[in-house]
Order: sequence, then C-alpha cells, then structure tokens
Amino acid sequence: MPKAPRTLGLFDATMLVMGGIIGSGIFINPYVVAQQVHTEALVLGVWGLGGLLAMAGAFIWAELACRLPGAGGQYLYLKEAYHPSVAFLYGWVLLLVTQTGGMAAVAVTFARYLREISGSGASDGTIAAVTLIALSIVNCFGARTGSNVQSALMILKSAAIAALIVAGFTLASPAHVAAVPDARPLALSLGAAMIPVAFSYGGWQTSSFIAGEMRNPARDLSRGLILGVIGVITFYLLTNYAYVHGLGPAGLAATQTPASSLMRLAWGETGARWVALGITISTLGFLSQGILTTPRVYSAMAQDGLFFKSVGWLWPRSGAPVVAILVQGVMATLIALAGRYEQILNYTMAIDFVSFGVTAAGIFMLRRKQHITPAYRVPGHPVTTILFVIVCAVIVASTLYTYPENGLIGWGILIAGLPVYFFWSRRKV
Repeated sequence: MPKAPRTLGLFDATMLVMGGIIGSGIFINPYVVAQQVHTEALVLGVWGLGGLLAMAGAFIWAELACRLPGAGGQYLYLKEAYHPSVAFLYGWVLLLVTQTGGMAAVAVTFARYLREISGSGASDGTIAAVTLIALSIVNCFGARTGSNVQSALMILKSAAIAALIVAGFTLASPAHVAAVPDARPLALSLGAAMIPVAFSYGGWQTSSFIAGEMRNPARDLSRGLILGVIGVITFYLLTNYAYVHGLGPAGLAATQTPASSLMRLAWGETGARWVALGITISTLGFLSQGILTTPRVYSAMAQDGLFFKSVGWLWPRSGAPVVAILVQGVMATLIALAGRYEQILNYTMAIDFVSFGVTAAGIFMLRRKQHITPAYRVPGHPVTTILFVIVCAVIVASTLYTYPENGLIGWGILIAGLPVYFFWSRRKV
C-alpha cells in the first residue's frame, strides 16, 4: 500500500488548527453568551476562560503529537494509551455523529448565507450537498492541494474577522443600559454561557489527524497547535470586545445576528452584505478543514483491520485516502439532505468532550508506557491535565443535564459501536 507523501509544514499546521476552530460560531454565538451573562467583564471573561480551556487542550495534544507523530492523530493516541476498542469507538462516533453531523449543519449554514448573497433559488440541502461533494473531490488530490485551499480560505476569513473588529472599534460606545438582574446563581449563568463558548473553541484536535502527512509532525504539529490556538484566542477576544464596545452587552444579547448588526451599524447595508460574505467564506473554510483531516482516522481504522479494507486505500497519485474522504462526504451529504442535523448537533457536545477528557487522561498512561523525554511536555502537568479532564467532565454533565434525551441518543450510538468493534476484531483474526 502506498504511503501518503509528507508535504506539510509549520505554516500548514497552524492554518489547519485555526481553520478547525473558526467556523460560524464567532459570528453568531456571542449573543447567546450575552444572554447568560450581562456585563462586559463577564462576557469577555467567559470567552477568556474558553480560551484557557482550548490552550490547555493544545498543550496536551502538543505532547501527544511529540510522543506519537503517526497518522490518525487522536485515534492513534487512544489506541496506544488504552486499547484498540477505545480508538474504534472514537472513530465510530466521528463518522456517525460528531464529524458528519457537524459538517452537515455547517454546510447548511453556508448554503443559507450563499442564497442570501446570490439570490439563488436552490434549496439549502441541494447547495450543501453540492458543496460537500465538491470539497471532497478537491481533497482527493492530496493533503497539499487541500491544505492550499484551506490556507487561502483561512486568510480570507481572518480578513473578515479583522474588518469586524475594526468596525466595532470605530463605533462610539452605546448609552449604558442597566443589566436585567439574573435570579440564577452566577455559577449557573457562567456554566450556561460556557456551552456556546466551548462549541466555538472546539476543533483544535482535528489537525492531529493529518500528522502522517507532515514533514516533521513532532515539531511542526506541536508548535502549530500552540500558535494556532493563541491566534484564535486573540481573534475571539478582540471580536467580542468589538461586539460589546459597538453594541453594548444589552444590544448584543438582543440580536441573533451580532456580526450583521455590528457591520450594519458601522457601515450600513454594504457592511452587512460584506460580513455575510465573510461568514460564507468562514463556514466553507471550516468544511474544507474537516474534509481534509478527519478521513485519515477512518483510513487508520481500516488499516488496523477494524473497517472495510477499501477505506484504507491511498490513491498512488496523491497519497490521499480517497475512499475514506468519499465515505465521509456521502454520510454528511445524506444528513444535510435529510435535515436532521439540528438534533444531531444537540448531542455531539457530550460525546466530543468525553473523547477530549479520555484522550487527555491518556497522557498518564503513555508516560508510564514510554520511557522517553519528548521535545515538548505539558506545562504544569499533572495539575493542568487533571483540571482539563475535570472541566471536560463538567461540560459533559452540564450538557446531559440540559439535553437529557439527546444526550442518551449520543451515548446510545457510542455504546452501539461495541458489538461492531467485536465483529471487526473477530473478522481480523
């Protein structure tokens, strides 16, 4: 079987990390946060806490990348730290819930903004399906082609965010409006606000999937994780300061389209149209990153004998896992056309943070198994690692408490993967 060419470097890794995090959330979710916490300090504080959580995750994944720089990233970390069954379950929910469901929802978001800009009469599902298929085909031509597209889109979405920041800073602060007293304890308000923030910061881990196609993954992926997350934190804090400076906390809480509201206030309808274009580019870039990186997990599963053998096939011309890319594209397209993505997104949060917590705890296992000193080690370990795992557990518990039915569906799909794993493992023998 041909090996994927190692063509990606530090710049590519940094762009992949940032592209995996920045989607449409920063343009929409801040109003949800402002509805939960009602002062500028608390709004910015929650986004700062989310950034610290993402940074802690980046530190952990950076050491994991140094210890296990092979293809598959998080799948490989779980396999080596625990057992192949744990890694399989991670790949199972990626394909059936977290990755394809998220891609379908983002593709439909892209379609809605594209229709608004272009005036197209095509349905959201049709545009989403065409977009997913087109990006899947582009990424079949290899990591270098997909990374070039991703980097270009990341630069364009950065320009859109920069314009949003400038617009907010140029506006005079609105008249002060007293915050509505919140009857809930502050801890509950902060917990509710952290859910959309955690969604917006998620995605740094997906860059690890493509480690097998980096020239020096132990060095470049670990550095790219840290640089990319720092870049996103900077963007997010400046953007949210622009929102609360230009709209005020009350004004931010009152609009469901904060980016459009801010740009319309600063530069009229022209500004609103430009930010709609920026959101469209941002969602497209997020999709491109997911299609480029995640199929490497399914390919690794197949090469381990835990999935159809054909899914592990690499196209000799590009070294890309073409079948895995197309399988993921078809799954996401079906979800987009079926219109079930909203329900799926409600239970991806709990499953995602289960995998984050379990993977982070794997650091303890790997340090006992591997008698090596990697080039990068988690600062403050074990305290920082334990805190990260605890926060992940709190987010999972909060999500299950808020959405118990959807949480049970997510866990049901996860548990259903166990008999599938035993089927494939017996077949492999």
